[in-house]
Amino acid sequence: MDANAVAELEKAGVRVDAPDRLFVAVEWEDQKHVVPVGARALVRAGEVTTHVTLQPISKLWTGDKKPPSFVKTPPPEYHPFFILIEATAAGYCRAVRNTETDQEFERLYRHLARRPDGTDRNPLFSHLQGAARLYMSLRDVSKDEFEAVIHRLYQSAKHHQTHVGSINYFQDVLRGVLGA
Repeated sequence: MDANAVAELEKAGVRVDAPDRLFVAVEWEDQKHVVPVGARALVRAGEVTTHVTLQPISKLWTGDKKPPSFVKTPPPEYHPFFILIEATAAGYCRAVRNTETDQEFERLYRHLARRPDGTDRNPLFSHLQGAARLYMSLRDVSKDEFEAVIHRLYQSAKHHQTHVGSINYFQDVLRGVLGA
């Protein structure tokens, strides 16, 4: 948890007690290119949009709590973490008018698990990373919990893939998060 990020969000009028109602929004450079999320992220909560400074994931791990099994549906207390990340992914795809393939989502989640503070050529990676950083700024999350959540997202994208180029993860999961 990061008290500074919480204070920034509260000052902007964002309810920090409902992380499942937040997402990391897309910013544009010259209205053509997506700006990757850096130290500051553009956060959207309903009609409120504000910038917040976020720490790297490795600095946000708190404690040593072991997560339960995510083999089936994750327990309800983890749903806001999943929703924030998936809402960010869905919002990104909608904003750039490009749906990433199941295979690309798999790759990005796998990369996020392996290199949580890393970078990637796909700007969506920085948004997924920003969503995790945002959630972890609002709630205590251990390294094991982070890895379990990201691994479950990876498995979900992999499960939905039916062929090269399939976009089932977006159609079956992410569109539902957007309410589309």
